[in-house]
This record gives sequence, structure tokens and C-alpha cells, in this order.
Amino acid sequence: MYSETPIEIIGLRKEYGSFTAVDDLSFSVKRNSFTGLLGPNGAGKSTTLKILTNLLKATSGEACLNGIDVTKRPKEALTAVGTVVETPEFYLYLTPRETFKFIGKLIGMNSEQIASETEEILEKVMMTEWADKKLGTFSKGMRQRIALGQALLNSPNIIILDEPTSGLDPRGMAETRSLLKNIRNNTKDLTVVMSSHILSEVHDLCDRITLINQGRMIFNGDASAFGNMDGQRRMILKMTAVPSQQVISDISALENVKSAERFGNDVDIFIKGDDDVCAKLFSQINDLNVGAYALSEENTLEATYLKFIKESR
Repeated sequence: MYSETPIEIIGLRKEYGSFTAVDDLSFSVKRNSFTGLLGPNGAGKSTTLKILTNLLKATSGEACLNGIDVTKRPKEALTAVGTVVETPEFYLYLTPRETFKFIGKLIGMNSEQIASETEEILEKVMMTEWADKKLGTFSKGMRQRIALGQALLNSPNIIILDEPTSGLDPRGMAETRSLLKNIRNNTKDLTVVMSSHILSEVHDLCDRITLINQGRMIFNGDASAFGNMDGQRRMILKMTAVPSQQVISDISALENVKSAERFGNDVDIFIKGDDDVCAKLFSQINDLNVGAYALSEENTLEATYLKFIKESR
């Protein structure tokens, strides 16, 4: 049985001469979570993932996968791990089916295992109809699907992704996110760690967030807690017309409302409370008869991210 913390980093450090890229970094990743690794350029995200996948050697510290320290026993630690780190490169004269066969043999799978897994993965990454076409004819987004497919080939319980939508056009990004959602929802016992610069992507995909800056961990926990650090939730109230100052004042006076401001035709509301409080708020606003037709929660990830980065400098 796999550990409840399939990824654990303890006192990790990576130095390049006088420059410290990762500075006594420690955090753990919960089993079956989808964790977004966030941080500005130069924070140490890619360095950390490269150490986890044995592409870089740590200066000191531990990086454990399923309880095995990859810095000491890399082959054993990476047995049940799939990765897509940096831009994936393929032999473009091969087909997806041939690519999976080639990679399967490299990682020690037998022909029967490769054949069985290949058909399942091709369906999972929505590439069955392209299984026998050469990769050289594929778009970058289609190749990214094959990269995700090869990461699943040995039925891993951990997948490590370094900016999986980087360099893709909007359609390719949307398709890759959809694919990752499908993998997350339809693969048993799978823990995913994904670095990204795109906050909306992390908000859409991840249930956990680890934020690092200057090589140090500054947050590690539930995504809902990250976006709601001060206990407040930001709601957008859609209005049929520009609200008057009296309307703003009436909404501000409602129970659990901390502030309300005009935002174009809408009202930007900060409240404190759970989903029941939100439902009650909408009912109270309807009673005011102010021309409101929708209430939705706004992503507060960006504001929290910037606050953390500023405070960690």
C-alpha cells in the first residue's frame, strides 16, 4: 500500500556556485491530490521537479517518492512515477502506438502489458483515431497528449508535470486542461503535482496548492484555504442596470457583508461565511428588489498569491 504522503521533500537545497535555487525546502503532498506548484520565475519550481525526477542532483536534503529517497535510490524511487518535464521530445517518424511500444520496452514492460496499456491510454488521451499516424504530422497540442499518455504508460501512482500547457495556443491549452481533468477523475490512486504560471489553470484543476518563493515554501494546503486566507469570499452580483449609491448602501448593511462596491453594472461584494451564507445573501438581495439576476463567486487566487509573494520578500 502506498504512503498517505507519496511525495515528501525535507530540507532540500540546490546551489549553483554562490546562487541558491532551492533553500532548505520542505513540504509534503497528500495521496490522491492534484497539487499546483506555484511561484514566480526563479522561485525554484522547475529545479525542485527536476530533482524529484532525477534530472538534477540536490546539494543536500531528501526528496522522497513513495517513501524512497530519489537522491539516493533514483531507479527504485521512480518505478511508479510518470513525468512530463520541460518540452517533450519524440522521434517524429514514429506513431503513437510505436512510441508507447518503444517507451514501454525502455521501462521494462513486456509486450502484452504494452499492448493492453496502449489501447487504454490512447482512449484516455483521446488519440485512438491518430494511433497509427506519424507524430511529425501532429500539432504541439496533440504531441502534448502523447506526452501525457507516455507518463501514464506504467500505471504510475504519481505524475509530475512541469508547466504542461506552456507554449500551447488557447485551444491546445483548453484541450490539455480537459485531458488532465479526465485523467484526474478517471484514474484510481493517482497523485499529481503540476507547476504552472497560470492561476486560472491551477484554480480549475488543483485541490491543493504549494507556493514557493526564493527557494522556500511559503504555503502548502488546500486550494480553498489559499484563496480564502482572511476568511472572506469575493462575490460578484450581476445587475440589470447600474446600481445607485443607495443600493450599494443597502447591500453593505446586510448580515455577513463586509463591503460592497460598484463595479461597472455589477456589485463587488466581500462576505464572510459558507455556502449557506451565500444562499441567504442572494435571498436577502432579492428581497431588496434592486434588479439583481445572478450572484457568483470570483476567484481570489491572484490577490492571495500576490500578497504572499510580497510578504515573503
